[in-house]
Amino acid sequence: MPLPSLLTQHIARRPQRITLLQHIAEQGSITRAAKAAGLSYKGAWDAIDELNNLAHKPLVERAVGGKGGGGARLSEEGQRVLRLYQRLQALQAQVLEAAEDVSDLDLLSRLMLRTSARNQLQGTVCGITAQGRNDLIDLDLGAGLSLSAQITHESTDNLELAAGVQVLALIKAGWLRLHDAAGPVPTGENGLVGRVEQVIEDPHGPTEVRVGLANGQTLCALEDAARVEDLGLAAGKDVLVSFAPGFVLLGTPL
Repeated sequence: MPLPSLLTQHIARRPQRITLLQHIAEQGSITRAAKAAGLSYKGAWDAIDELNNLAHKPLVERAVGGKGGGGARLSEEGQRVLRLYQRLQALQAQVLEAAEDVSDLDLLSRLMLRTSARNQLQGTVCGITAQGRNDLIDLDLGAGLSLSAQITHESTDNLELAAGVQVLALIKAGWLRLHDAAGPVPTGENGLVGRVEQVIEDPHGPTEVRVGLANGQTLCALEDAARVEDLGLAAGKDVLVSFAPGFVLLGTPL
């Protein structure tokens, strides 16, 4: 199966993250790889989560904890991505030679997608339901997981959405709410049950909770410290993540 175009575009414009993968392959440690790639330990985790979310299969297999900050190695998919990137570098050199004007490259750079949303989940459109001026877009995330996004009918047309189209679902971390895994999903909202991978406390702000989903993707939620304590959240505990369909932004490759 060819590498998804969303991931291809992402690695082409973020070489530092590919460098991180290279160092993980060489050193087997997220801590040492982050330092070698010029990233913070937290930045490295963010990069790995984003790359894993964009790929059909996780690129990095990791073990939390340990003296060196946790061992890590590339999966077979991760090794394949590295080989692809080497080919992309060769093609990039050819493109630079073929460009008729520097402004052509500037235009391509502006057209590339960048977003501040912490959560970027890849999915496939499996249904579209008209709701007046809006549409409810149902996405299949794999492994039996799904979510719905509410966008305008005009946006549906502009993105050329239809069953089978691959999209990127963007959700800001502050828009996610955490609940007991056995509790009901709030009315009218999306609900995804996952397992807490990491809880990062911040004395100056909300607590960051990373939640691993059954499809290998990861959600990052920002929640009040008191709420996290009430739920007894810790690594290994299941949790329900909810968010409104209107909080889901959709993107497609150009």
